[in-house]
Amino acid sequence: MALTCRPLDDGSAGDGRERAWDDFVAVHPDGSFFHRAAWRGVVEQAFGHRTHYLMAERDGAVTGVLPLGHVRTALFGSTLISVPFCVYGGPLAADRESFVALIAAAEALMPAARASALEFRFSNAPPEDWLDAQAWPERSDLYVTFRKPIAADDTTNMQAIPRKQRAMVRKGIERGLASTADRNVDLLHRIYAESVRNLGTPVFARRYFRLLAEIFCGDMDVVTIRDAGVPVAAVMNFYWRNEVLPYYGGGTAAARKCAANDFMYWEVMRRAAARGCRLFDFGRSKTGTGAFAFKKNWGFTPAPLRYRFRLAPGAAIPDHNPLNPKYRLFIAAWKKLPLPVANLIGPPLVRGLG
Repeated sequence: MALTCRPLDDGSAGDGRERAWDDFVAVHPDGSFFHRAAWRGVVEQAFGHRTHYLMAERDGAVTGVLPLGHVRTALFGSTLISVPFCVYGGPLAADRESFVALIAAAEALMPAARASALEFRFSNAPPEDWLDAQAWPERSDLYVTFRKPIAADDTTNMQAIPRKQRAMVRKGIERGLASTADRNVDLLHRIYAESVRNLGTPVFARRYFRLLAEIFCGDMDVVTIRDAGVPVAAVMNFYWRNEVLPYYGGGTAAARKCAANDFMYWEVMRRAAARGCRLFDFGRSKTGTGAFAFKKNWGFTPAPLRYRFRLAPGAAIPDHNPLNPKYRLFIAAWKKLPLPVANLIGPPLVRGLG
């Protein structure tokens, strides 16, 4: 039977097609938590961006999926991204024909969207004969990811942490820091908002965190660290197959003094191992940043993320990141904003960053 490529929401029974989509993602070697169909609702509801979720089928069976979000704002322009606000993405396919069909369908969306770029956030490079390297330039010098196996027992995992970092974890333990795991995203958001303001970064809206907790309620939690009962650090974690992915985390000004951030990620690892996770995904970081150094100190080896771009004529690869020199003054000014002001004007800005 001939291959077909059509939108996920083409009028067919939605629940069944979404289940078929997620079943395909779950068994594909490069499938990730961020390929799940539910992210479509997150992107649309939290940020107001249109999505295009494309599915390839042959003889009634799913042979490929491509989740796309159209991020469009007056300040940052128009880009089609797989997947916006996520670290991994790009087409997943069982064969080259399905892969090529999904790419062609995505490219056909660019003129109507007036998109300057189509961005695929691959974690691994696709086969060389599946994607034209000249037509799809790669930027692998900006982001890396940190992934590492974890054991079932705490002793093995603790010993696997390099000595200096292990000492920081033990400092938090000896101080008597306590952790809880729940879905208190409002408390997380309060801590996270302070943390990213101090870094000079606009914060996400609280509504986004609430949506993540609602849509992925069975596959996420929030680990919060308290020092003498006072919340000082928190992180949202996603669970996928046998992996844990700490995603949005931060600490107050007091967190560093008591090693709360170090203790927090140990508690995430410890709790995840107890629930059967065997891989810790520390997420992406920009090279040359404090987050990059922190994760290396845990003994994780950075692996470049293979982001690929299809550019409109005359367009350049998008460069909306804090390492871009043109944002230095903005970042310096943002760090000085009162927290209520940063929380008010941050969400409209961050929705265009994708």
